[in-house]
Amino acid sequence: MKRTIILDANLVMTTDDRLNLSVLGVDRSLSGRQWADRTGDARAGLTLAQRLDVPEIIGRILAARGINAETGPDFLKPTLRAHLTDPSKFRDIDKAAARLIKAMGDGEKIAIFGDYDVDGATSSALLARYFGALGVPVRVYIPDRIAEGYGPNAPAMHKLKAEGAKIVITVDCGITAFEPLLAAQEAGLEVIIVDHHMAEPKLPAAYAVVNPNRLDDESGQGKLAAVGVTFMLLVALNRALRNSEGFKQGGEPNLLGFLDLVALGTVCDVVPLTGLNRAFVAQGLEVMARRRNAGLVALADVAGVNEKPSAYHLGFMLGPRVNAGGRVGKAELGANLLLSDDEAEVKDIAGRLDAFNRERREIETEIQDAALAQVTSGPTGTASRSLIFATGEQWHPGVIGIVAGRLKQRFGRPAIVIGLDGEIGKGSGRSIEGVDLGAAVIAARQNGLLESGGGHAMAAGLTVARDKLPALQAFLEERVAKEIESKALVPTLNIDGTITVAGADLGFCDLLAELEPFGAGNPEPRFAIAQATISHAQVVGDDHVRLSITDGSGKRLKAIAFRVVGESLGDGLLNTVGRSVHLAGKLRRDRWRERDEVQLIVDDAAWG
Repeated sequence: MKRTIILDANLVMTTDDRLNLSVLGVDRSLSGRQWADRTGDARAGLTLAQRLDVPEIIGRILAARGINAETGPDFLKPTLRAHLTDPSKFRDIDKAAARLIKAMGDGEKIAIFGDYDVDGATSSALLARYFGALGVPVRVYIPDRIAEGYGPNAPAMHKLKAEGAKIVITVDCGITAFEPLLAAQEAGLEVIIVDHHMAEPKLPAAYAVVNPNRLDDESGQGKLAAVGVTFMLLVALNRALRNSEGFKQGGEPNLLGFLDLVALGTVCDVVPLTGLNRAFVAQGLEVMARRRNAGLVALADVAGVNEKPSAYHLGFMLGPRVNAGGRVGKAELGANLLLSDDEAEVKDIAGRLDAFNRERREIETEIQDAALAQVTSGPTGTASRSLIFATGEQWHPGVIGIVAGRLKQRFGRPAIVIGLDGEIGKGSGRSIEGVDLGAAVIAARQNGLLESGGGHAMAAGLTVARDKLPALQAFLEERVAKEIESKALVPTLNIDGTITVAGADLGFCDLLAELEPFGAGNPEPRFAIAQATISHAQVVGDDHVRLSITDGSGKRLKAIAFRVVGESLGDGLLNTVGRSVHLAGKLRRDRWRERDEVQLIVDDAAWG
């Protein structure tokens, strides 16, 4: 039986006792998705709202995310005190800290080998800033994505050894680098792995392996990004130095002052923003708002972030620019920006990263168009595929992960995109909830189908020989199909409620802000507007659609759908002027040029 709850004249929450009833009856939207009710039990939401003294809509959204009266206060105001676990629960962390203390005491040279993405850059900068605060110089090495590929490689290890390094800390990489780390060991290097990617029963040759996703780790923190694991290593190191009176007078670094870096890496690696991750991001955003990291200030200025930063700014404005160096520019630029205090230097780097980001978007568009043409060709297109699989000659390895994410979003299925260069292909994949793509890629490597590969549930990377592409595709499609079938997964768009245009006001946006930071594990609430009328629609930029909408309330609301021109959603919006249509999206404040208005970010539409 369907129940409709009137929260006020402009906000209506609808639930149904029948399993999988679609919101507003939308079983197949313009983008091919079912609109699923995410609000859960109405009574639980009302009870939670009363216990926490919040509006009912907030209680409903919290209940749908698994929050109860006990966990609610901390969720709304997350603190490190409530979530920071004893670092000693991480396997090898105290061993790593003790070795680093000895290295500092003996004057041994320490090198940091980081990945070229945001998580790797923030992890590298975090370590470098901490050691810098202690007066300990370190060497930061970021590999070139194209020339060296992902993770440690033997030539780089030998180079660091030749420069005098005794200790190498790998961050956001290393857990599957068996041969390179064996070469490092044979060269006389001691390696400390700090990673969060899925580990195998056998671990690489290393002095210490700090990874909550190694099979024998009991920390319970497997959802941390690498920068979060790095922070925990520094907590352990800080404690050990304090206990051994290793700090000079007043020389203990302020770890909390580095949380802006932790927040950036955590958001951009798309790990769940729950528990400790949520505390990291919430408090890191407060640190970032104080504008004390010169690199982050320069990056925010060039990106046009002129308000208090949110997780949205980190994920969609700052993160892509840090990533751009590793994708299409110089790999070390992101880390150098984040660890420098030279205003002239960071301004220059920020400008270069901004330019690289524009170049990255152009390359991405070209490859995305080619990949779309490939996967939609043929008699069946993507209709019967469990996995979206696209390959192309000389596709830039720096953007294939982004393209995989776009394909996943468009088709609602896991996607892998591979760029071929000679007889070798380098690929990147993105998954949907319920399909562990990292495990599938590791299984493919263990079955001899890959040169290398690994990752986690939602993302993976791989290297494959050209002649094994058909076998790899067949293997992954079969494995993914079994997961989808066993879990009865269908493309869905989760909806948190139905709202009128009049209800989409600044006051409602302020209510929703109580639930921030938003991200994986705590998605930004999405609302449906029933039977809206599009009074105006036009293309803006290259591929966005700007709208003006109204409904029976008589009020108007501006809206925009990003990157939809040429897709079924974009075509539908442009050809729906004057017709009734259901819209689904997120409400955000638009503070452009001193205006303060509400805008609907359209995610989907269906005929009303």
